[in-house]
Amino acid sequence: MTFKLPALPYAYDALAPHMSAETLEYHHDKHHQAYVDQGNKLAGAGTKYEGKSIEDICKAAFDAKDQPVINNIGQHFNHMHFWNWMKKDGGGSKLPGSIEKLVADYGGLEKVRADFIEAGKGQFGSGWAWLTIKDGRLAVAKTPNGENPLMHGASPILGCDVWEHSYYIDYRNQRPKYLETWFDNLINWEYVEAMASGKV
Repeated sequence: MTFKLPALPYAYDALAPHMSAETLEYHHDKHHQAYVDQGNKLAGAGTKYEGKSIEDICKAAFDAKDQPVINNIGQHFNHMHFWNWMKKDGGGSKLPGSIEKLVADYGGLEKVRADFIEAGKGQFGSGWAWLTIKDGRLAVAKTPNGENPLMHGASPILGCDVWEHSYYIDYRNQRPKYLETWFDNLINWEYVEAMASGKV
């Protein structure tokens, strides 16, 4: 498989003022492209990972403690979905039915929001905050660097990048404000539902 940088599903300025065009240009065009380029060298054609899906590469690399592949292919997987987990006029409390039930079983949207933001705030250094499905139930998780829930036996349905390149242009060192704004204004709940139902 040859990994490719996916196009953004919206214009660079579509998420303003919550995420600037400058952030998206650097994050998508520079950072994500670098993960794709390195990923092709480390896990593309001619490597032991050839022929595997990106999900299986993530799991196999983690089991093998293959840190360069964990970092680059993990980050490629994470970012492929990150762009789709956001949309113009996202967020809000109106959730698709299947997600509404998972959230209700967890304890409600306010609890999900609080725990998700806390996971992002509590991830020391670079990493991600997640909503996952594990054993049929919604769970909140965090991972360092390029790791993702696939590597820990769970299915990711929502992830927020808390690497500084994701928010520093717009929020400087205010990671909590970034997380709150992201959750309230940018989440594409329809894509969360699609991931939860296995459609993507």
